Amino acid sequence: MESLQPKPGTLLASIDSPADLKKLNPEQLQDVCDELRQYIIDQVSVNGGHFGASLGVVELTTALHYVYDTPKDLLVWDVGHQAYGHKILTGRRDQFHTNRQYGGLSGFPKRSESEYDTFGVGHSSTSISAALGMAVARDLDQSDKKVVAVIGDGAMTAGLAFEAMNNAGAMNSDILVILNDNNMSIDPNVGALKEYLADITTSRTFNKMRDEIYDMLGHFKSAGEKMRKVASKLENAVTAALTPGGLFRALGFKYYGPTDGHDVEGLRSILEDLKEVKGPKLLHIVTVKGKGFGPAEKEQTKWHASSSPFDKITGKSLAKPVSATIQPAPKYQDVFGEALVELAEQDEEIVSMTPAMPSGSSLLPMMKAFPERAFDVGIAEQHAVTFAAGLAAEGKKPFCAIYSSFLQRGYDQLVHDVAIQKLPVVFCIDRAGLVGADGPTHHGLYDVAFMRTIPNMVISSPLNEQDLRDMMFTASNFTEGSWAIRYPRGRATGMKAEGFNEMAIGKGIELKQGDEVAVLSFGPIGKYVTQASEKLEQEGIRIGHYDMRFAKPLDAELIDKVCEAYDHIITLEDGAKMGGFGSAVAEYIAEKSDSPTLKIMGVPDRIVEHGTQEELHDEIGIGVQGLTETIRTYYHQKEIKV
Repeated sequence: MESLQPKPGTLLASIDSPADLKKLNPEQLQDVCDELRQYIIDQVSVNGGHFGASLGVVELTTALHYVYDTPKDLLVWDVGHQAYGHKILTGRRDQFHTNRQYGGLSGFPKRSESEYDTFGVGHSSTSISAALGMAVARDLDQSDKKVVAVIGDGAMTAGLAFEAMNNAGAMNSDILVILNDNNMSIDPNVGALKEYLADITTSRTFNKMRDEIYDMLGHFKSAGEKMRKVASKLENAVTAALTPGGLFRALGFKYYGPTDGHDVEGLRSILEDLKEVKGPKLLHIVTVKGKGFGPAEKEQTKWHASSSPFDKITGKSLAKPVSATIQPAPKYQDVFGEALVELAEQDEEIVSMTPAMPSGSSLLPMMKAFPERAFDVGIAEQHAVTFAAGLAAEGKKPFCAIYSSFLQRGYDQLVHDVAIQKLPVVFCIDRAGLVGADGPTHHGLYDVAFMRTIPNMVISSPLNEQDLRDMMFTASNFTEGSWAIRYPRGRATGMKAEGFNEMAIGKGIELKQGDEVAVLSFGPIGKYVTQASEKLEQEGIRIGHYDMRFAKPLDAELIDKVCEAYDHIITLEDGAKMGGFGSAVAEYIAEKSDSPTLKIMGVPDRIVEHGTQEELHDEIGIGVQGLTETIRTYYHQKEIKV
């Protein structure tokens, strides 16, 4: 397979490190950029991956590694989607075909992978904070290394970015922040900051006036001391009022730009100059996400990433077509999106919000059907949670659609703003469990554990599409606290789901009776139990299977029934073992005087890397094979009571 991988161009093939890049003449950098962009397109068209953002920063990446002495000088990326070119130029070109594959390169910068990856990133808005910490460490060590943070305009909407800039400006720390302005994160950016940046980048009048003001003020240079002071004050006042970057200057940064992010020679020249400027600086560059690949430039959200091979000229998918007679199962996120619209049609109090993921969370149908009741709040998870709480406080029924790994950012708000006030917010937690190729930064493993400790919180997970619809319906009428519904990335079962039914809160169901061993499953991973059960029945092993549906409140009555009927209990979940659903069962039966043995199957206490969901489930032993072997082991044990 490796021999069939796309080949780099002549110049790119000679670059195994930034030191090789520096051997080239500045006039050759554009050729390097052209080859680098084509190589990214060639590779992703075969192997899949995120690439729209990386295509947009090819020139910036090349200029940064040409000007700065990496890895001594520290380059911190924000959201690793844009770091493909960085990986290729820093010694990983020949391994790049393994990007995001099991056992291969990470899709994001990763400290353990390369000395050029100064900070692990996957979530947005972290680069400025990390860069400031590195800059302070440099100063304490009395080093002369430079520190550069690259952040996208979408990531600038998060409070963390402004907290870091405010701190950096106050400390007068010598760092460079590069704002990559392409008006996109995954979906189009929203909010006042987007409008502010748009005004900066589109106002020719402002830029022309700035140049004229600077020229006019130059005439005062030969005047006396008093006039020079007046000129200095005039310059500060007028430039602050009439030129771009006032917001960033107010935070203590020297502002430069906006400038063309696809002019590699211009960027090289500017970066050379900025190396000599002390203190906090912000360089504002304007780029096109997907630059150089026509389909990606036209449909930037669609081409944020590709999971299957495609024609690198037309963009047409090369995946084998599915037979017209076979209808693929819908994705869980789409089941959610469709059900939400139906519920909103029935109940005008229902509203929804998401932090910058309307397409990923399938909130677009709701935004189209009820634009006044559906909100994209930008990359601002903390705000999304408290915004939902505010709506709930005034009698609305908010559905907050958010990825499990992103909800981690809103934990304080879950406790302080939602739970303590017993507000009825419904959290629809997408990408729960092991997510696959995006790896550790995006696995949704900890939501059950960190929510179980919060009072006034219901935690549920559906086995199939109908369960998801029914949970949403029941949650929409729940007023005794908040409700979390977690579901995984990927496709559901394909069952016909329609209508809505009230679901008994905190009640599981018996799917199958057996003897000796019972499996209590939580969520869609229960499909593995069904598959393992069918396999084991051929060996004469009959197991009980119980779909618990709720991690909180637990169905104590059903667990009591299972404890009386079986010698061994196995719990199965696609989440952290520590503090998760299995832990809840263990805590309950520990208080019983006569209980079965208990085996908790979930994600162990370690970082799980990237791969397909099935590969990762098999690696940690919670796939069909691992479950089958565990059941078989317990089934053949003698009865043991603890």
